[in-house]
This record gives sequence, structure tokens and C-alpha cells, in this order.
Amino acid sequence: MIETKGAFMPELPEVETVCRGLAKKLAGRKIKSVTLNRSGLRVPFPPALRKLADVKVASISRRAKYVLMNLSDGRTLILHLGMSGRLVIFGKEDVYKPATHDHLVLTMDDGARVAMNDPRRFGLATLAQTDALENHKLFRALGPEPLGKDFTVKYLAEKLKGKKVAVKPAIMDQRIVVGVGNIYASEALFAAGIDPEARAGDVGPAALKRLLTEIKRVLKRAIKAGGSSLRDYVQTDGELGYFQHQFAVYDREGQKCKGCVCDIRKTGGVRRIAQGGRSTFYCPVKQAGLG
Repeated sequence: MIETKGAFMPELPEVETVCRGLAKKLAGRKIKSVTLNRSGLRVPFPPALRKLADVKVASISRRAKYVLMNLSDGRTLILHLGMSGRLVIFGKEDVYKPATHDHLVLTMDDGARVAMNDPRRFGLATLAQTDALENHKLFRALGPEPLGKDFTVKYLAEKLKGKKVAVKPAIMDQRIVVGVGNIYASEALFAAGIDPEARAGDVGPAALKRLLTEIKRVLKRAIKAGGSSLRDYVQTDGELGYFQHQFAVYDREGQKCKGCVCDIRKTGGVRRIAQGGRSTFYCPVKQAGLG
């Protein structure tokens, strides 16, 4: 059995890790049948989902925090783990025993089963035409991928120009750039030396360049480490992600930041504040301004 669980709030590295693990096991295999154990999750399951059979999984990709199972018939099965969702792959050698919150089960042509388990039911599973995904209501308002060629300093400067909102919630706005969640926003701002409470529109060109560089760098490092295992996230092979061991400031309130040379009895170490209902962690010394 192979299990992939969403972190409390899965961010881009965790979803990317999930997609890569699923691709290794499912790409090229046919879906034999689909079992739906309820009418839907965050949105109703489309009737066509129940009839999905004898189509090959051509590839698995990601858009923002969505898993995209691209099918050979020109459709894509869109999956979102929500806050508590997980995908569990039972190999043909495993005994599948339905769990209470297994809401969707794919049976593959090699006898494997893929169960989507979601106790809180904030997840999503729906179908769409592959060639029309960018205009789908789930995706059409989304910003560019942070690791893609369209996420540039010029683009970011244009989007943040004149914004009075703080820079941290601004870079977490999915309309500006997708997938930069709470953990990685805190880490990138620390690495760039920028105060998370600074107005987004006040961040100058040099600081913006550092910020964009650090967003990309932090995300790449997290993907390489298999994501961050906080609470119940694991990779598809059951292993934990390891990026949490590399945190410079996130979840380190009162502790030294990475490379700290301060007397934290005087500075208080890493601080935690609330921004937009989320915890922000930062160093009051290294992030005293725009850097």
C-alpha cells in the first residue's frame, strides 16, 4: 500500500511531490472502474465520473494545488486534497479494505486501487476537457506558476505596484502567483531579507528580484526534500517529507533563525504574528525593512 496524505494546508511542493509519486504508479495504466461512495465533496461528483472506464491515464501533472490526471480520451480528472484529503494506492498484492471516508475509488487494469479519503470533505474531484483547462472556472483566474517562465521580476512588480496590502499575503494571493503558501512565503521573505509587514507596493526592484529568486529557490529545495511533513503529510511511498528540518523561521517562534548571531535574550528570536488569519514567522533583525 502506498499512501499520500495532504498536509494540513498542502502547498505547491507537497502537491508536486504527490503528482510525481502518482505518475510513477499510474501513468500508462487504464482505469477499469470508478466507485463513488457519496454524491460529492466540496462540489458534487459529475455523473460522467461514475461511468469513467477503459481509459488510460496518459499523464499526471499539477496546476497550482490541483492534481491533474490527464486521460487518453481528452478529459482530465481534477483532484484537490482540501485540508484533510489523501490518496492511497493499494497495489494488486495488497488487500483493500474500504475505510469510512473513502469517497472515490479507482480500480486500475493491473488490480491496483486508488482511494481518495477525505474526512473533512473539503477536497474536490471533477472532470473537464483537457484542452480547455485554462478557461475552466477553477483555473481561469489563477496567476502563473512560480517556477514557470511567466513569473518574472517585471510581472511581479506590475502586480504589486501601488498595493497597500502587506507583501506576505500579496505573494500568497493565487491571482498573483499560485502555490506559494504560508510556509514557503515566510521562508522566502526571510531569505530575501524583507519584512513580511512591508507594503507590497513599497518593495523596490532590488528587493523584488531577491524575493522572486528566493521563492523559486525555496520551492525547488522543498520539492527536492519531498515537501514538509507537518501533521500527517507523507510522500506516495509512505516516507515523510524532510523540508521541515530545513526551516529557517517557520514554526520557530522564540528560537534562533538560520545563521543567527544575535543574543536572542535581547531580540526574542524568531517572532510570530497573525496576517490574514495565518501565522507568519520572521526575524526582527534580518527582516527589519525591505532589505
